Amino acid sequence: MQAACDQCPISSYTVTDNCRLCLGKACYSSCKFGAVSIGEKRSNIDPNKCRECGQCAAACPYGVIVHLVRPCKKVCPVGAVSFDDNGFCVIDESKCINCGHCIHSCPFGAISSKTYLVQIIEAIKAGKNVIAMCAPSIEGQFGENVTLQSIKNALLKIGFSDMVEVGLGADITAAYESAEWSEAKKEGRKMTTSCCPAFINMLKNNYPEQYKENMSEIVSPMCAVSRYMKALHPDCVTVFIGPCIAKKWETLDKSVEGNADYAITFGELQVLLRSRDLEFEPTDEQYQEASVFGKGFASAGGVANAVIECMKERGEDTSGITLYKATGALECKKALALLKAGKLNEDFIEGMACTDGCVGGPSNHRAPAEIHKARKALLDSADDRQILKNIEKYPLDKFSMYRDGHMEH
Repeated sequence: MQAACDQCPISSYTVTDNCRLCLGKACYSSCKFGAVSIGEKRSNIDPNKCRECGQCAAACPYGVIVHLVRPCKKVCPVGAVSFDDNGFCVIDESKCINCGHCIHSCPFGAISSKTYLVQIIEAIKAGKNVIAMCAPSIEGQFGENVTLQSIKNALLKIGFSDMVEVGLGADITAAYESAEWSEAKKEGRKMTTSCCPAFINMLKNNYPEQYKENMSEIVSPMCAVSRYMKALHPDCVTVFIGPCIAKKWETLDKSVEGNADYAITFGELQVLLRSRDLEFEPTDEQYQEASVFGKGFASAGGVANAVIECMKERGEDTSGITLYKATGALECKKALALLKAGKLNEDFIEGMACTDGCVGGPSNHRAPAEIHKARKALLDSADDRQILKNIEKYPLDKFSMYRDGHMEH
């Protein structure tokens, strides 16, 4: 990591070519650390002496000194990225929410997430029942001609024994969260969603009281499908495939039993395909287990839309419900700060750490505009099944939908 990180500029404050060596020399006079010197054509800042106080930039009357923030630090929403005395990137694990944005913003690939491809391949080679679980955001990632059935066919060729649409888990999660929301609304209690692991990490690390009092008790769609699969096949190995780095952290959270055994990104899925010399192929076959609302969990506002749809399907009046749709980590921080201060006007917070939701996740395979176009075409071709009707045929009494694992009585 250090060798690659060393490629980033060490100096945070830099004098641009617009400097004309003004007579006032305000930059030189303002620096208390002797970092600024006057050169032949412009002022210079010695990165070894600079303490990044910003006084030189503030003092320059012409604005020719700029503050260069390294990409990894710039995108971190919780201030977890800093640099050691040698200028190498350091990530504070106590602050990190595992959103993964630093990984994909680093131009040198110096930051990476752990990968579990070897363990997955070994499980497949050992003949284990390895089941792939594809995130709702996978539709549109590889173009409108690559349907869920196309993806399933390819995964079966890789060696997975089956594939399940995690949008099904989203339908089940929405059904259970809607019951929570209805109860909370009667009690006048605010609630947050619990689907985005980076949002949960932010809540848990920075707002522990709100984590305890306001977060939904329902598991994520990934966990819902994993528990469903493990209820049917106790010895199976479940693998989540999506655009999310934080899902890897979620699989390691032992406080929630029955979750996915492993999580991989769309990029790692491509690695598996290349290892078998495979590509996604168009097919006329159809595969759909989720409602359009479950599929919509991938987009900002999608979780709330599905939860409210369930309430409507139960015949409840949803006209008075107000929502704070926090999309992106900064919006999530703002919403949680309002909740903590008791100034949140809305009834519920939908928290998604990635701008635009999971569709805007750090490990997306294509540009957002391309994904949205292909995704719209694929979702438009899906049937219009209702959420509650859709989940009736599944054995919901065989597994828990609660984080602590208790069964309803």
